[in-house]
Amino acid sequence: MAVFLLARWLANQPHIPAEWRHGARGQLELASSSLPQLAPFLGAELKGIKMPNGQLSAPTSLATSESARWIADDHRRNAQLEARLQAAYALEAGQVTLVFSEGREITLKTHARGYLGLGAMFWLLSAFATILYLVGWIVPLVQPQFRNALYGLMAHAQAAQLLLAAMGSVQGLALPPSLTLADPIIRILLDLITGAAVVHAITIHPRRLPGGGFMAVAVWLLVVAYALVFTQPGAQGSWWVAQGILLCEGALTIGLLHWSYKISPHPFALVMRRFGDVTLITLTLLTLAVAMLPMLPQEVQPAAAAGPVIWGVFFASIVLLIPFIARSQNVMREFAMLAGVSTVATSVDLLFVAAFSFSQFASLTLSLFLALGAYAAIRHWIVQQMMGARTLTTERMFEHLYRIAREVEARPERAGDRMAELLRHVFEPLETVFTHGTDRHSRISGNGAVLLVPMPNLVQGPDTDGMVALRFAERGKRLFTPEDARLADRILEQLMRALAHDRAVERGRSEERTRIAQDLHDDIGARLLTLMYKSPSKEMEDYVRHTLQDLKTLTRGLAAQSHPLSHAAAEWKSDITQRLAAVKCELEWSASYDQDLTLSVVQWSALTRILRELVSNAIAHSKAQHVSIECTLEQGHFSIVMIDDGVGREPKRWSHGLGLGGIRKRVKMLGGSVHWQEREPRGVRCEVLIDSLR
Repeated sequence: MAVFLLARWLANQPHIPAEWRHGARGQLELASSSLPQLAPFLGAELKGIKMPNGQLSAPTSLATSESARWIADDHRRNAQLEARLQAAYALEAGQVTLVFSEGREITLKTHARGYLGLGAMFWLLSAFATILYLVGWIVPLVQPQFRNALYGLMAHAQAAQLLLAAMGSVQGLALPPSLTLADPIIRILLDLITGAAVVHAITIHPRRLPGGGFMAVAVWLLVVAYALVFTQPGAQGSWWVAQGILLCEGALTIGLLHWSYKISPHPFALVMRRFGDVTLITLTLLTLAVAMLPMLPQEVQPAAAAGPVIWGVFFASIVLLIPFIARSQNVMREFAMLAGVSTVATSVDLLFVAAFSFSQFASLTLSLFLALGAYAAIRHWIVQQMMGARTLTTERMFEHLYRIAREVEARPERAGDRMAELLRHVFEPLETVFTHGTDRHSRISGNGAVLLVPMPNLVQGPDTDGMVALRFAERGKRLFTPEDARLADRILEQLMRALAHDRAVERGRSEERTRIAQDLHDDIGARLLTLMYKSPSKEMEDYVRHTLQDLKTLTRGLAAQSHPLSHAAAEWKSDITQRLAAVKCELEWSASYDQDLTLSVVQWSALTRILRELVSNAIAHSKAQHVSIECTLEQGHFSIVMIDDGVGREPKRWSHGLGLGGIRKRVKMLGGSVHWQEREPRGVRCEVLIDSLR
């Protein structure tokens, strides 16, 4: 709706059907026109346009150039706005008088531009904006999370940026005055908002960074401050300040991604950091080229508008590519890379003209050949840096194989999907389809176009459970060979052996845990029960009774094969309540989770001991009167936040003995992190974060 309303608005604007070219001195010359009245003036210089009040406005090449957003000099930007406004006001009168060289004049009536007069670039950029707009809605709707809302914000901001570029691409003597005035500042604010949203999103994904909230607030306040100060009439240096903020946001984004990956390695952080490097270098190069624009000859300055347009398409394609990065969409990746090459080529072209005074044709040809040559020479390296190496080494294959074996053990219902995923990583087919079949070995079909691989039933036994058809290996670069069929059989054989080995090991562990639990229950439990009945005091009897209860919980946990999270949380609450009640400490308990996961024995044991040690510290060292514990599971991320009002201070100076050391060791074993910090006016806050509890 917005695109067609904008198209209708522009199509109804007053217009003179004529095309203009830019002379060597910056003047406008009539290049062509469909009006017979203008035929005698072809090639003549336009001296001015008579305003409705009789004054003569002398337009220059700035009047028909692109947006003032990419003009660094305040004086030239104001001159462009003034020239475009005067031309727009003259056209709005419905009748315009053009004054050409040698004093020749002609009075013409303006006509509606019409849809055909908008040009192909308007529709192409509008279509791209529509796609980006839809993706900006789809991502938050599919997964309603705050980080996806930030992605929607940056996608919609860049979609609006593309729409403004589409309107600016419409050829003519002038655009509507309202668009001329609002276009530069709106474009700058959209870029700043996008940069702030990117920084904010990086502080919470792929992991929450310490102090990230303060950095996000600071970046947003910086954008608000710019909007309040530099959108006022007469503000000086607004372009330089805006570009400085954008470059700082880019550098901060790369730094945060590097920090996030260092704290907790995540492929998304690594890939986005590489994309960020390319984007920041491109923006820096474009900024230098635009800053040197006044040094260019007058006849090539209008061509400089191509650089910002290509940059807008390149940056919008990067934003569009973000949801697809994990799935490595090749078309989107190549489009983003080619857009980046085009931006670099245009920027190098401008630098050649400014620094070496080359002609427009020579500089454009040289920069294009240099950019394409560099792209062809280092394309493979660029792909590896941006998306990671695609060659699956033996080490990576076995690492992936054993990871899938663990996932199949945890979630047997997804065994077929995981096996198909392994085959996709090995052969990289264009298409993967499940089909029926009972073959015991892999085979080639369609003269090598299809590889049929039997899917063994990993959960119930060796019988095949259908087949998977892989079409065209290495993304369509080659056909399958008999060696590929034998490799597929070996992979499935190794997967089944890994599963059998894991089951045997787990069966032995389970039997040993059951034996230990039985011995503890029969021997230690019996002795504690005798000691409880022979205790000399009521306090000693209660203490032994609680110890006996702890022993029962431990033995029951060791003997159980799995532990639902809801049951484990109930046991934790009961155990902690009894321990804190014995020392007259109040407990505030909260537990919420979006799904009831089944904990393995290792996970249950580690979490149980982490909570027990935290509570022991609150009892023995903190002397707390009130303890608050909050357990949360959201999208696989599990957290424990414990707050007390005790006397503990300066966690950084605590000695890490068996207690704190044991907590850190168990949290690290679960793939998480633990942090302590002081609370005001008293007490300590401990936060345990486990990235993936599945």
